[in-house]
This record gives sequence, C-alpha cells and structure tokens, in this order.
Amino acid sequence: MRHGDKVNNLGRTAAHRHALLSNLAVSLIKHKRIFTTVAKAKSLRVFVEPIITRSKEDTTHNRRVAYSYLGANSAAKQAVKELFGVIGSKVADRPGGYTRIIKAGFRAGDGADMALIELVDFNEIYTQNKTKRSTEQRKKTRRGPSKKKAPKTAEETNTVSE
Repeated sequence: MRHGDKVNNLGRTAAHRHALLSNLAVSLIKHKRIFTTVAKAKSLRVFVEPIITRSKEDTTHNRRVAYSYLGANSAAKQAVKELFGVIGSKVADRPGGYTRIIKAGFRAGDGADMALIELVDFNEIYTQNKTKRSTEQRKKTRRGPSKKKAPKTAEETNTVSE
C-alpha cells in the first residue's frame, strides 16, 4: 500500500527514476523546452525548479548541488554552465514558477497523454507580449464617478465669445 506516498514512481526503480529526471532536466536546460508525457513533465517540474532556484545565486556550493542533481558528465557540465549563466540571470527577479506545462493531446502509438514543458522566461511569444504591454501606456480606469471638469477661466470664455 502506498498511503501518503506522493512520489510518482513512473514505473521505475529509484536509481532509474533519478537518471531519467536528471537527463530530462539537462535536456530542458539545454533546449529550453521538451516534449514528453504529462506524468514525466509533472515529475520533472518538481525536480528542476529547486535547481533553477539555486542558479539565482552563483556560488560554488550551489554549483555542486546542481551537479549532484544533474550528474557529472559532459552534458551536465554544459547544462550547469548554461543554468548559472543565462538562465540564472534571466529568472533572478522571478519568485518561482519557472516552468510551464502545456498539454498536447495523446501519442499515436500508445495513447499516452503528452505535454510540452518549457522554461517560462524563454518563450518569445509570451515575453514579447509582456514587454509590449509594459512599454505602452495602459488604459487607466476608475470604478467611481468621474471627476467634474474644471470650470473655464475668464480668458477662455472671452476667446470663445469673440
């Protein structure tokens, strides 16, 4: 019985699951978005978000923690370099929620529920809209009665009557 066990085992042993998630995390860091099953995407989000949080502060300890999660191979080395260089600076002001999962239908072969998991700050479509809104003036609305217009001064009334 698995009462209270909240870990999705993904049908794998602990070592196989850790290897799978570290490989998925390296691919996500490298490509900024990957296409996988919904169950793996949800497990990957729980796995990779604490690592991205660590990348906000570039210290030796945080790099070693990232290596311990991602492995000690050359792909992980490049991923840690990318993580602490590009990604860490881009998510520095974000308080969490670094990934987005978009469901993408069912796989043709076995009917598995598929999803796209991506890093939020690296989607050009959403970030262009966000920067466009911040640069242009937003329409300011009020929920109360409008203010009365100021009465015209004597000079304005004189120029109108002439």
